[in-house]
Amino acid sequence: MGKPFKIILSIIAAMFFVVAITLITLPFVIDPNNFKPEITAAVKEKIGRDLTLTGELTLSIFPWLGISTGQMVLGNAAGFQERPFATLEESTIKVKLLPLLAKKIEISRIIVKGLVLNLTKNSQGVNNWSDLSTSATIKTTSPTINTINNGAKTDDSNTSLALTIGGIAVESAQINWDDQHSEKHLLIKDVNLNSDQFSYDQPVAIDLSLVVLNPETKLTESIKLTTGFTINERLDTLILSHSDLQIILTGESIPGKSLTATLNVTATALDLAKQTINVSGLVLKSKDVTLAAEITGSSLDDKPSFQGPVSIAAFNPSEVLKQLGIAIPVMQDPKALTNSAATFTLVATENSVDLQNLIMTLDETQIKGSTRFSDFTQPAITFNLIADACDVDRYLPPVTDKSSRPVTSPAVALATGASALPVETLRKLNIDGQLSLGKLKINGLVMQDIQLNLQAKNGLISTEQSAKTFYQGSYNGSLAIDMRNKIPALTLNEKITRVQIEPLLKDFKGEAKMSGIVDASAQLQGQGNNTHELKSSLNGNISFLFKDSVIKGFNLQKIIDDAKALIKEPAVTVNNKNDQTLFTNITGTATINKGLLQNNDLVASSAKMRINGKGNADLNTEKLDYKLNTRLIKTGATATEPEQLHDTPINIAIAGTFSKPTYTLDVAALLTDKNKAKIEKFIDKNQEKIDNIADKIDKKVGPGIGNLLKGLFKKH
Repeated sequence: MGKPFKIILSIIAAMFFVVAITLITLPFVIDPNNFKPEITAAVKEKIGRDLTLTGELTLSIFPWLGISTGQMVLGNAAGFQERPFATLEESTIKVKLLPLLAKKIEISRIIVKGLVLNLTKNSQGVNNWSDLSTSATIKTTSPTINTINNGAKTDDSNTSLALTIGGIAVESAQINWDDQHSEKHLLIKDVNLNSDQFSYDQPVAIDLSLVVLNPETKLTESIKLTTGFTINERLDTLILSHSDLQIILTGESIPGKSLTATLNVTATALDLAKQTINVSGLVLKSKDVTLAAEITGSSLDDKPSFQGPVSIAAFNPSEVLKQLGIAIPVMQDPKALTNSAATFTLVATENSVDLQNLIMTLDETQIKGSTRFSDFTQPAITFNLIADACDVDRYLPPVTDKSSRPVTSPAVALATGASALPVETLRKLNIDGQLSLGKLKINGLVMQDIQLNLQAKNGLISTEQSAKTFYQGSYNGSLAIDMRNKIPALTLNEKITRVQIEPLLKDFKGEAKMSGIVDASAQLQGQGNNTHELKSSLNGNISFLFKDSVIKGFNLQKIIDDAKALIKEPAVTVNNKNDQTLFTNITGTATINKGLLQNNDLVASSAKMRINGKGNADLNTEKLDYKLNTRLIKTGATATEPEQLHDTPINIAIAGTFSKPTYTLDVAALLTDKNKAKIEKFIDKNQEKIDNIADKIDKKVGPGIGNLLKGLFKKH
C-alpha cells in the first residue's frame, strides 16, 4: 500500500510543479498587447465607446493574477466628441490566484494614476454619462462575506464570494465639470484617495484630498477628509466613523481672502434598506463659531426628512466680524455685539427648513419662537418671534447732539430701512411673520408691548405696527409699499393717542421745550426710489391736537405786554429761562401736496389770548412761510356773554428754515403815530443792547426766540 501511495503523491507533486512552472512562464510566453484589438472591440460592443490603449499592458500570473496598464483613452458619447470622456495615465490591479479556488477574492492594492474625467451637460440638459448606465446590463450577485477561519463548510451551490481589497490609491486625478445648461463650470483637481485594506463589515481608513476651482466666483476650495468607512456584504448599510473634514475657502471676495471650516462627526450610519440616516456628534467650527447637532433622517428615497437638536455655542460676533475682515462701525455701547448664542430644533425636507423651539440671545436680548424657509427656488419665509427687550441705540453710532436728530416715526423708520435695500431684492421678498417685543428703545425713545406684522409677496410689502404703551399713550401705524411698477409707491398711516410730549422730547432731543398731551394722525402717500423723490411726491393729510400744553423758554404774553409798555420807556426786560406760555388747546390740520405742507386752521387758546395761524412748510427745501395772528382777551366769557377780544391783532411771521427759523413780531398796530417816534428814538439808543440780549436768549433758551425779540423792536 505504501508504494502505490508514494506513486500517487509523486504524480500529484509533478502535476503541481508543471502547473506552477506554466503559470510562472506564461507571462513570458503570452503578450497581452497582442489582444488590444479584441479588448477595444469588446468595450465598443459593450458600452458603445471607443477605447484607445496607447500604453503597454503588462500581465502577471502567479501568485497574483494581475494586469498593469499604461495610458488609455475612453471616447465620449455622441455629440460630445470635442474631448475624451476619460483618460488614464497608469493603473494596476491584481487578484491572488489560489484563493479563487476557495471562492475568495483577494485583490492587492488598486492603483489609479492620472485619471481625468470630463463630465459635460449640454444646453439642452443632456449629459455625457447616462448612456453608460443604459448601454450595458450587467447581472451580478451581491457578494457575501465568508471569513477564512469560520470553520463553516462551503456550499458549492452558493455563488457568493468573499472579497478583500488590499487598498485603493487614486493619485493626481482630475474632474472637469461643464454644465452648459446652467452655465456652471468647475475644475476638481489634485484628487488623491488612499485607503487601507478593505473587507466587508470591517472599518476601512480613508484619506481624501482635492481642490475645487470655480471660475465664475473665482473661489478655490481645498478639501481634506479622513474617516473610517464600513459597509456590509449586502451593500445596504454604510457607516462613517470619526469623520474629519476640513475646507479652506480662498478668493478675493472672501473677507480676509481666506476662510477655514472644520466638520467633525463621531458617527454617520446610513441604512438603505430602511431608508434612514443617523448623524451623531456633529460639530462644525469656523472662526470662533461652533455649531453642534444630532440629526436623524428618514424616507430618503421618496420624501426625505431630517430632524434633530442644533446648538450654536456662545461667541463674540464682533470678534468674528473682525476675523472675517469686516469693519465694525463705532457704536454707542462698546460692549454691544459681543455675545450671541442659539438653540433650536431642526426639521428639514427637500422643500423646507423649519427652526422650531428657537431660543436666541444677542447681548441682553432674548428671542424665542419659530421660523420657516420653504420653496428654495423662490424662498418663502414665515416667522413668529417673541423678544423680551431690545436697546437698538447700543448698536447705533454715537450721538453728539440729540437736538439735531430729525423727527421720525416707526413707519418712516421702516420705510427708510426698506429703501436701503435693492429694489429687485424687495420685489422678490416672500415673507409672512409677526414679532412681539416687550420693550424697545430706539433714538432715545422707549415703547412697550410692541407688535409688528410683516407681509411681502409679489412686490407688495405691508406692515402693521403698534405700541400699547408709548409715553403714557399709545401708537398705531401701517405701511404699504408697492414695488410692482418701475417707481415704488408708498402709503403710510400713523396715529398717536394721549402721548405725553415732554418726556418724549427729553428722550429724543435731550431737552423738552414743550409739555402737554398730544393726539395726532397722518395719512400720507408718495412714490420714488429714494428719500428725495419721496419728499417731492408726498401727498396726504395731518391732524393734531395738543391739550394743556406749555411752550417753555419764553412768555408770549409778557413780550406783548412789554411791547405795549414801551410807550412809557421802561427798561428792556429779558425773558427768564423759566418763562413759559400756557395753552389750553392747540389744534389744526394740514394737507401735503407734492411735498408742500399747508396749514390754514391752526387754533391755539390760552387764558389771555387766542391765536390763529396759517402758512406752509416745504419739505423739499425745508423753507418756512407761516403767520400767527394773536388777539388778546378783553373780557372773559360769562354764563350769558361770550368772551370779547381786542380789535387789534398782533402778527408774528415765521420764516427761515427748519433748522434756522426766524421770527418777526409786528407791533405797529399797537402804537399811535404820537408814540412811534418815541419808540424809534428808544430803539436807536438801545439797538446794540437789544441785539446783545437777544443773542443771550438764543444761547440760553434756544435759537429763534432772540429773533422774536429783535422783531419786536424792529423799526416799522
